[in-house]
Amino acid sequence: MGSNAKERIQYWAQIFLVPIYGLSFLFPRDRKIWLFGSTFGRRFAENPRYLFLYVSQHSDTSLHCKIASPDELQISGIRPIWISHNKEIIRFLNENGYEAYYYHSLKGIGFALRAGVYIYDNYSKDINFWQSGGAVKINLWHGSGNKQINHDNLHDKVRHPGNAWEKWCTWLRRLSDEKPTDYILATSDAMMPVFASAFAVPEDHMIVDGYPRNDILFPTEECNIENLLTKPERALLEQIERCREQGYGILAYMPTFRDSEKKFFDVMDLMAFNAFLAEEKLMFVAKIHVKSRIKEEFLKCDYSNMIIADPDIDVYTFLPQTDMLITDYSSVYTDYMLLDKPVAAFQYDREDYERDSRECTIDQDEYMPEIKACNMQELMDTIRVLKSDDPRREARHRSRERMFKYTDGKASKRLSEYIIKRFLK
Repeated sequence: MGSNAKERIQYWAQIFLVPIYGLSFLFPRDRKIWLFGSTFGRRFAENPRYLFLYVSQHSDTSLHCKIASPDELQISGIRPIWISHNKEIIRFLNENGYEAYYYHSLKGIGFALRAGVYIYDNYSKDINFWQSGGAVKINLWHGSGNKQINHDNLHDKVRHPGNAWEKWCTWLRRLSDEKPTDYILATSDAMMPVFASAFAVPEDHMIVDGYPRNDILFPTEECNIENLLTKPERALLEQIERCREQGYGILAYMPTFRDSEKKFFDVMDLMAFNAFLAEEKLMFVAKIHVKSRIKEEFLKCDYSNMIIADPDIDVYTFLPQTDMLITDYSSVYTDYMLLDKPVAAFQYDREDYERDSRECTIDQDEYMPEIKACNMQELMDTIRVLKSDDPRREARHRSRERMFKYTDGKASKRLSEYIIKRFLK
């Protein structure tokens, strides 16, 4: 059986789960049980990861409790549980003393039916949609960028089917991506109406605060999340540390995914670029999007001054160790502004991107007021400039003010207290 036929069968088999979703509303929910999940259950990453770690480390139900002040006793009694579709993640978290269950295990199903709060970064199926009826659903999302998303993305055929047939074929997907009872996180007052429109929720279902994943960028005593690193993340950090000890500057390359990204290998001569990196004493760390069209090609790259990171690792584990970001249109740019480090905008396919991709919510040059490079030579020239100067810093600060209400690294603390005050009292 072909993979497409198998996927279609799996998709339509979900129709038998619709009654289970209806029945799940009948189960009593305990709002002190919080379930977390990320990236359709595949990864331990993003905003849910850091809020899970914070709650685990500050709730007296956890082995990792390290409550340091009476203020933090406000999350006393909360039971944080990670749910995953990946058994390796479950094993990793269990071995490190965190509570986690496979979503199809008896305990995974049981807690999916009992938990009063679901916290995720895509859809409730990051945990288990079909058993989520009646739970409070809090979507932390996975990027406050400049691209129209969800209902505002007219390229999205699930939410904007072209005819009755497409509407019929996608109704199960729309059901499992449902948003009416979700609460959505936005990073600023300016972004609140953008996200309210994109997720079709009233503004009183919006939460304006920072992203928990950015707390790790503020390693102070107050922002005390002890990060739990996977083996690939730890290995990458060790590689970067060795490079820094040898005097190398660290360039992070994090592009977004789109069809025209395939042009990267047309505009880049990687052998020549590697020679440039060696001459400039730089290490190029490429973290490609998990959905990238050129992921496999990147993973085959083998050059002395390039490190190709595992696409599944969480970028927030190593971002603070970088000296410069190279990106194109990715929302990682928004978060990188918090580090106040130089950025090169490598937009070799901008014409194609603007023609074929989603509309922008803000003028692209206003959102990303960085030096633009359209080919390898311009990129190398830009990197040389940014090694000694950051001419777009003030313009970036203005963009940062629009995108963030808070820049203090206390998002996890505020969010956990908000959930308790709003839904438990």
